[in-house]
Amino acid sequence: MKILDILPPQSVVSDLQGATKPDVLAELAAVLAASHPELAKDRLVEVLLEREKLGSTAIGEGIAIPHGKMPKLAGVVAAFGRSRGGVDFQSLDGGPTQLFFLLVAPEDASGAHLKALARVSRLLRDKEFRRRLLEAEGAERIYGIIQQEDDKY
Repeated sequence: MKILDILPPQSVVSDLQGATKPDVLAELAAVLAASHPELAKDRLVEVLLEREKLGSTAIGEGIAIPHGKMPKLAGVVAAFGRSRGGVDFQSLDGGPTQLFFLLVAPEDASGAHLKALARVSRLLRDKEFRRRLLEAEGAERIYGIIQQEDDKY
C-alpha cells in the first residue's frame, strides 16, 4: 500500500490552527469530510476522541497517528497536518506533537487499517523525512516530500 493511494493533495494541511487535541482532530476530520461526503465530520471526531481515550496516538518524536473506523467507507482514507508550534497530544515522550497522519478505515477492514498504520509508522521513523516535513513551505511541497518518500518503498 502506498500512502498516496489514500492521501490526496487536498487532504494536506500545512499549518494546523488547532491548539488542543480535540481542535486538531476536528480540523483534520473536516478536511477528510470535505473530500469524502460519506464521512460525517462530527461523528468522525467522536470516533477519534473515543480512540484517544484508550491511549494517545501520539507516539513521540513529534508524531501522532490518530485513527479510527467508520461505516460506509470504500477503503482507508488519510489526511496529514502539520502544527508548527506543536500541540499537547499526551505524547509518549511528553513532547509537543507537530506531525499528524489521520487514518480512517471501513469498519470491516482490519487488514487494510493495520497496513496503513504500519506504512505511515515506517515512513515517519526516518528522522530526515520528519525534518523535511517540518521545514517544507506549503501543502504542495509537503505532499511532494511524502510522494518522494512513498516512492522509495
